[in-house]
Amino acid sequence: MAGLRAKQKADRNRRLTEAAVELFRDAGYEAVRIEDIAARAEVSVGTFYNYFETKGDLLVSIVTMEVEEVIEAGTLLLADPPADPAEAILQLIDGYYDHSLVYLTKEMWRRAMAISIEAPMTPFSQRYTELDQKLAGQICAMVARLQAAGRLRADLPARALGEMLFNDLNNAFMEFVKDDTMSLEDLKGQIASHVRLLAAALSP
Repeated sequence: MAGLRAKQKADRNRRLTEAAVELFRDAGYEAVRIEDIAARAEVSVGTFYNYFETKGDLLVSIVTMEVEEVIEAGTLLLADPPADPAEAILQLIDGYYDHSLVYLTKEMWRRAMAISIEAPMTPFSQRYTELDQKLAGQICAMVARLQAAGRLRADLPARALGEMLFNDLNNAFMEFVKDDTMSLEDLKGQIASHVRLLAAALSP
């Protein structure tokens, strides 16, 4: 019985999340009401509030789903990265970028970033920060892996290098979501020039 209840709960959560993704993408985050999401998911408004307190909570759930999927893909890459250090780092970053618009639009990213900045002590903001830290940790792990394989200088701290790379890719991503005319290829080209320059400077 408990297993059935857990399955039903997971199914409702998934339906609400999928409904929100569709509606946010079609109509825009601000225009969508909680009643719209509940109707699309075929649940009552009361049921919605059993899972999420606000639209913002649902938005962070979508961001979490996005980040968890790229982290999983990055873990596979970490196990067997390309020999060229620049390509190894870029494949990891490109995986983040390529997946970034699967569930979220630029407008949804802007809203998520704004909420995290406007209310830094809220659970939303704290969860958003945790997700950023997970991504930064994966970049640091890639740098350490390449150092251990003798592909990057090992006399520099992997964490500091990884955090520098993450800050660069994150800043570039923020500029990307602010500019509706900027393409993913433009973003990837910009970060590729930075990564290749750094990899060349750190060649052992």
